[in-house]
Amino acid sequence: MKVASLLAVGWIVSCAIAPFASAEDARTVITPSEVKWGPGPKTLPAGAQLAILYGDPTKEGPFALRLKLPAGYAIAPHTHPGLEVDTVISGTVNLGMGETADRSTAKAIPAGSYFALPPGMAHFAYFDEETVLQLTTNGPWGIKYINPADDPRKTK
Repeated sequence: MKVASLLAVGWIVSCAIAPFASAEDARTVITPSEVKWGPGPKTLPAGAQLAILYGDPTKEGPFALRLKLPAGYAIAPHTHPGLEVDTVISGTVNLGMGETADRSTAKAIPAGSYFALPPGMAHFAYFDEETVLQLTTNGPWGIKYINPADDPRKTK
């Protein structure tokens, strides 16, 4: 009976440890000096920089990316098909809700802040200072501008 009990305990422990072992094998650690910035996605106005930290935002599954947005930058009213989960790393995001970019309704969201918006919620943002924003959610990520003329993919 003792051998069976020991085998059962061993099996339970190995089952409990297995998820942690596989998660550790897939770990990602990136320090600030290791962030690799490149041009922003074509879905955003020119001037943004992008760093993908984890995963692939074009595919199904979790991902994390950072956007570096220069002073004077603005993103017209838009929606996302999935949950938008953001952390302000540095600077300030001026975030407004709705289908028109009425800056008087925007709220200043400083560094260290977090916000989450449900799928389909219309919002806009502008930046008075260089700002780094981290997006951590599930893909595929997408953006749909309320006014199609605001979509940078449609400008020549």
